[in-house]
Amino acid sequence: MTPDSTQDKISAWSLIRPYWFSEDRWPARGLLVFVIAMNMALVYINVRLNSWQVSFYDTLTKKDVSGFRSSLIEFSVLAFMYIIIYSYRTYFRQMLEFRWRQWLTDRYLQRWLGDNAFYRIERDKLADNPDQRISDDLQSLATTTLALSLDLLSTVVSLLSFVTILWGLSGALSFMLVGHPITIPGYMLWVAAIYAIAGSWIMHKINHPLVSIEYQKQRVEADFRFSLIRLRENAEQVALYNGAETEDAHLKTTFSRIRSNWKLVMKFTRRLTLVTTLYGQLATIFPLIVASPRYFAGAFSIGVLFQISSAFGNVSDSLSWFISSYPTLAGWRATVNRLREFQRVMRTQHWAESESPATLHGGINRHMNDMPNLATRDLQLALPNGHALSTVGSINIEPGSRWLVRGPSGTGKSTLMRALAGLWPFGDGAIDAPVGAQMMFLPQQSYVPIGTFKAALTYPSAADAFSDEACRDALKAASLPDYIDQLDVSEHWGRRLSMGEQQRLAFARVLLQQPDYLFLDEATSALDSETERSLYNAVITRLPKAAIVSVAHRESLAAFHQHTLEMQRAA
Repeated sequence: MTPDSTQDKISAWSLIRPYWFSEDRWPARGLLVFVIAMNMALVYINVRLNSWQVSFYDTLTKKDVSGFRSSLIEFSVLAFMYIIIYSYRTYFRQMLEFRWRQWLTDRYLQRWLGDNAFYRIERDKLADNPDQRISDDLQSLATTTLALSLDLLSTVVSLLSFVTILWGLSGALSFMLVGHPITIPGYMLWVAAIYAIAGSWIMHKINHPLVSIEYQKQRVEADFRFSLIRLRENAEQVALYNGAETEDAHLKTTFSRIRSNWKLVMKFTRRLTLVTTLYGQLATIFPLIVASPRYFAGAFSIGVLFQISSAFGNVSDSLSWFISSYPTLAGWRATVNRLREFQRVMRTQHWAESESPATLHGGINRHMNDMPNLATRDLQLALPNGHALSTVGSINIEPGSRWLVRGPSGTGKSTLMRALAGLWPFGDGAIDAPVGAQMMFLPQQSYVPIGTFKAALTYPSAADAFSDEACRDALKAASLPDYIDQLDVSEHWGRRLSMGEQQRLAFARVLLQQPDYLFLDEATSALDSETERSLYNAVITRLPKAAIVSVAHRESLAAFHQHTLEMQRAA
């Protein structure tokens, strides 16, 4: 199965349906029924207000003061009921929207983070701005879908209600055509239908590109926001390079895409506004013009005339739901397309690894077995485009053994680490990993979360997974005594700690986690020789059964390892 065929099977309904059959389905359905009931109550009040117009305008015509007061009291009651129901309808609809959004967010986060899908999506550039799709698009899917579907339901009920009223009030229109008498029963209803259908057709023909324009708008806005965040996160490095001018040029280039897209938005919004404004203005006077011949003929009173005009407006508005909802529908469709693409990417990530022509000989196979050793069999590393990178061959890493991986830059030393971690499928051969063994990988720059220092130290475990005493002991052993009393201090530690301190923090994590296999990829590059020696001695002493694999260029590290793997660039 190809990615394209998978995407074809992801319909809008497949994005919407799961929540309504999930574990939260009964509270969700209950809220939905309650909101629908309030919508129906609002339609009923609108029907009552339509009938109210007859008595109100007739009392004005007859100068009936008593009837006028009664009409005002009736209107006040209906208006008060409408305001209360409308307010609570909105409140409970928002409650349902958020429940749906929360469920969607949990589900998408689980799939995005599960099996390191987030890493593969970024590595292979399968989808842009997944953060926006999870934060913005999921909210839009829940909010807009509910708004459109509930409004459509209310529109249909309103249409059925006012069709009957308009049919009964408008009567029949009789005229002569080429010498033959023609009678059209309920002619105002047919006029309203023709008016709305013609407007909807014109609207779609003029503005259908809005879907793709809205899709592109969401993308370019997210790209610009990401560039700003990236600059903020790397402010010091940019300042040290004196790169403000370059960043300014990059941001202006990124923003120029927003400007180009915005010009299209302006163009089609102008068309949309022209059509909707013209349609709305004509709808104000059009029913009075069409109904006026029978009014002037004395077929009904002025109150009935206004009731016909109001009923015509409701029928026309109901039939014109497509026109009034066109911008929202365009945005909703763009959101659905982005989520379909994102879901396709998460579904087909394994396909991409095993079937992609970019892999060499079908990819690296990683197996879990009951053997205590970590081993490679005829392992070859390749680039994503299929070009061979290096040959590792067959090695056997036993518990307690220590391996030093050396070689010129560009021979795939860090790539070997990714392959051993199961993050690099490109190449050939196999990796056999022991079942249940805890593996820990320390890159040159470790991830440091925002929060308390203890949470940064115990990552990826929770802060309460280790006692304060154990944390202080690990910090002392990792040469970080200055932070022993700051376990509960919250900071952006990735910015506050120097590179050397971050590397020592990573070793403190190792002493806490006590992995069975430890992989160090230039993990001491920012440290002096004495600190490096101290950290290696601490790990070897405290974790005597742990296997250690180090990638390094320093000759001084050879003393801490028993085996050496020389990496060579593939011919």
